[in-house]
Amino acid sequence: MKTSLAVTALAMSLALAFPAQADAGKTSVVQEAPLRAHLQFLSSDLLEGRGTGQRGGDLTVAYLEAQALALGLKPGNGDSYRQSVQIAGVKTLPADSTLKLQAGGKALDITFGKDWVYSPGDATAAHSFDAGLVFVGYGITAPDEQWNDYKGADLKGKILVMMVNDPQPTAEQPARFNGKGLTYYGRWTYKFEEAQRQGAAGVLLIHTTPSASYGWSVIQNSWSGVERFQLAAGTLGTPLQGWLTEDTARALCAAAGQDLDTLRAAAERKDFKPVALSARLNGDMKAAVRKVEQFNVAAVVPGTDPKLKEEVVIYSAHWDHLGKQGDSGDTIFNGAVDNASGSAALLAMAAEARRVPAKRSQMFLWVAAEEQGLLGSSAYAEAPLWPLKKTAANLNLDSLNFIGATRDIGAQGSERTELGKLAETAARQMGMQIAAAKPDLAGGYFRSDHFSFAKNGVPAFSITSGRDYLKDPAGAKAKSEAYGKRYHQVSDEYDAGWDLSGMVQTAQYTLNLGRLIADGAKLPEWKAGDAFAVPRN
Repeated sequence: MKTSLAVTALAMSLALAFPAQADAGKTSVVQEAPLRAHLQFLSSDLLEGRGTGQRGGDLTVAYLEAQALALGLKPGNGDSYRQSVQIAGVKTLPADSTLKLQAGGKALDITFGKDWVYSPGDATAAHSFDAGLVFVGYGITAPDEQWNDYKGADLKGKILVMMVNDPQPTAEQPARFNGKGLTYYGRWTYKFEEAQRQGAAGVLLIHTTPSASYGWSVIQNSWSGVERFQLAAGTLGTPLQGWLTEDTARALCAAAGQDLDTLRAAAERKDFKPVALSARLNGDMKAAVRKVEQFNVAAVVPGTDPKLKEEVVIYSAHWDHLGKQGDSGDTIFNGAVDNASGSAALLAMAAEARRVPAKRSQMFLWVAAEEQGLLGSSAYAEAPLWPLKKTAANLNLDSLNFIGATRDIGAQGSERTELGKLAETAARQMGMQIAAAKPDLAGGYFRSDHFSFAKNGVPAFSITSGRDYLKDPAGAKAKSEAYGKRYHQVSDEYDAGWDLSGMVQTAQYTLNLGRLIADGAKLPEWKAGDAFAVPRN
């Protein structure tokens, strides 16, 4: 309690040092000094890496809400800045579980971690299974691609075996499912969601390094002996979620009288139909489950127009990182770049938005548990504090430029909506240009908090650093590449020597773009034919 009060006091003192007061007719100019101060504090050891379900996360929320109060921002949730996010921490207990894959009259000789992994997707500690397995290809229902792997099959209570990624381009259809780029239908998160909509009891994804873009060790380390987080309220997942190695999937299919390669080849065709396997999943699955309440922090600058103020532009950044891990050495994953930078930028931007408000309202939203699978933003989208049909756009900030100013700015994903032209205008007004888009082979658009808004019909994307640095391009590129070794490591720490001109530039650009949207004549829309061109929920 004493530490929390100290954090609140420090937050108040920082806000008083950099006051924001309404100043009609003036230009919003994001200041480096408060941004740097917030960045240094949010990434300090005091906040212990801002871990989900950890003390450092609680201190971070206290700091953000105290800052919002001191800046004169309105609470985003009635009289509170907090929005509850109910999360379950789930750790599979394989030693207490008796799950077996049965095929050909016997159980496969497979080991948890080495050959397969599994976990409850519905935050429930104990499940019993006796369910048939069905191979469903890629497990995709994509009206925009005229593709349906399920073909109306009744899959209630079944365990679905499916491939990762999406149907590959062909000579006849080189652009299907975005060609070599990954669509959302290829993401493992989509596979789990669609299985739940089909009423399945579970999913077993077939891992290959090319299709997943990472080796089995990534799956093994993420699912074996560690606590994983999921939403504990709202729409929950299937009772079982898991992965199989390719060798395990091949052995399973062979024991069930099928050939994996033949099944996969059939799944590349639009006329594919689900194939029931002569195999079953039997036994009990046990897990340790603890419920954790985390919080999104939402603060609002009301709009000035009597009608348009009922609509909102949302700026977001996730406040969490990986927290404290381990018992010796440096145990704090400070997450200075990821994402103390985005959280600090939002505070600096909010001060200027408060000083110079726009016609529409503006919300500054710090979301929880991004590192656990976009949980905070998903919870917000499922129970929005502002109606999504009156949400003009979401602009997200994650891992900002700590190297130096650039001639360009990243706006990948904006081209899917009318935000694309506005993004170009905002860049041009600052003497910049939009960075050339790169093929999205790993599905980056679907892996950041803006996507929780996008899949609910709200035009959204993340603003990222440019690559054309003004000073010492070769040295700047080397610094950018070197950060890859610090990503999600304890070495992602604040450096007082950082040139934050690029971070300020990104924050300023985001605020300017938000202002164009907030003062626009109408709400931006998706381009016709885009997979997410649906009415705002």
